[in-house]
Amino acid sequence: MAKSCCSLFLCLLLLHIFLCFVFTQSAPESAIVTQIPGFNGTLPSKHHAGYVKVDESHGKNLYYYFVESEDKPSKDPVVLWLNGGPGCSSFDGFVYEHGPFNFEAAKTEGGLPTLHLNPYSWSKVSSVIYLDSPAGVGFSYSENETDYTTGDIKTASDTHTFLLKWFELYPEFLSNPLFIAGESYAGVYVPTLASEVVKGIDADVKPKLNLKGYLVGNGVTDNKFDGNALIPFVHGMGIISDDLYEELNKECNGTFYISPSVDCSMKLGEVDKVTDDLNIYNILEPCYHGTEAEEIAASIVNLPSSFRKLGETERPFPVRKRMFGRAWPLRAPVKDGIVPTWPQLMSGTNAPPCVNDELANTWLNNDAVRNAIHTAPKSVVSSWDICTGALIYNHDAGSMINYHKNLTSRGYRALIYSGDHDMCVPFTGSEAWTRSVGYKIVDKWRPWTSNDQVAGFTQGYEKNLTFLTVKGSGHTVPEYKPREALDFYKRFLAGLSI
Repeated sequence: MAKSCCSLFLCLLLLHIFLCFVFTQSAPESAIVTQIPGFNGTLPSKHHAGYVKVDESHGKNLYYYFVESEDKPSKDPVVLWLNGGPGCSSFDGFVYEHGPFNFEAAKTEGGLPTLHLNPYSWSKVSSVIYLDSPAGVGFSYSENETDYTTGDIKTASDTHTFLLKWFELYPEFLSNPLFIAGESYAGVYVPTLASEVVKGIDADVKPKLNLKGYLVGNGVTDNKFDGNALIPFVHGMGIISDDLYEELNKECNGTFYISPSVDCSMKLGEVDKVTDDLNIYNILEPCYHGTEAEEIAASIVNLPSSFRKLGETERPFPVRKRMFGRAWPLRAPVKDGIVPTWPQLMSGTNAPPCVNDELANTWLNNDAVRNAIHTAPKSVVSSWDICTGALIYNHDAGSMINYHKNLTSRGYRALIYSGDHDMCVPFTGSEAWTRSVGYKIVDKWRPWTSNDQVAGFTQGYEKNLTFLTVKGSGHTVPEYKPREALDFYKRFLAGLSI
């Protein structure tokens, strides 16, 4: 009897040791990033990069770059970051917004950028997974090219699979709070993915993800609210006159994303003329254009001249001279069906003179960089592009408002933030749809501060839904206002009042 009990005890002990190993093993060694070309110094935290295969039969591989928190990685939140497009790489966020480095352009042509530590990196208070999604974006790829025809629902499903498999690789982070964040078209990616995660939790899918909430910046949400946002925005900003605003309301009956009459179309055309030379991503920033007109293929989409005439700015790095591919063009809200990618919008033309992602392209297409961050060989992914034209993408999830209602009603915290000088996805639309949810206001409209200055305005609703503006910021908030972005980010993650 004693021998039997001893054997049982030994078996239980071995089982305990095995389970401890399985659930506490550290990240895969092959994914560790040991050095970063362009950066001289010690990394402030551990970096990891590699692929997760989300479909074995198709060979569908999603690329991630994981930055551990610089504070308490064993306890701090893990945040999945997604850029929009659709079809844009999340290295956009890594290089230009809230990644661990500030990039300084090389002093010699063809040289590597110099990297400096970013004092406002979001990895100061959280671990961040930068994911290229869906397959075909950035360094992500599939061995079956039919996967490049996709949409909202499939993208959310694949990204959920990615998270489940990623946490199997990194089980030491499974108990950390999980948040999902993104901007622009990720206004669709984030709530659809969060909903998939919640379905998985309800179905007791393992591993069980510790989702706590999500953040969306200047996000595409709803055809009606996004489409009607521009006219109140340009009027409130003093871009169009009171007379034109009154005429627009009269002729368009308050509906500006479609033209109910010829007279309405004519008035909307006047708005296009007034806004022609403005930078739609930040009306405070200069944007000059050349004398040669840029023609956009009319068979794809009828873009207003304000988008065709984007031009260069004089602002130095780290804020780009200009960017594209983060949101939908002026007065052309995303509708159900096929969404043209940004390279497709530009097909048959040169890119607008305003576009400049040279810095990221130079760094991420360098052989030493690609080797250091464990990307697929060039025979598999020939080059990195900030936004791909390889996708045929279907917006098939409809309005996001019901997704937000369902998630917040389940207790998940949501922060909807907007740079208040973005004319591409104006804050007026985000403010309107958050109000339309119908929740009781529990924190009435008020200023919020950063560095002892008013940084914007916020309104809090019941069920942990918060709307927030960032004063003077454009479309990519952490790029324009990095200090303020880190402030509201860390307060939100900590569950503190902003």
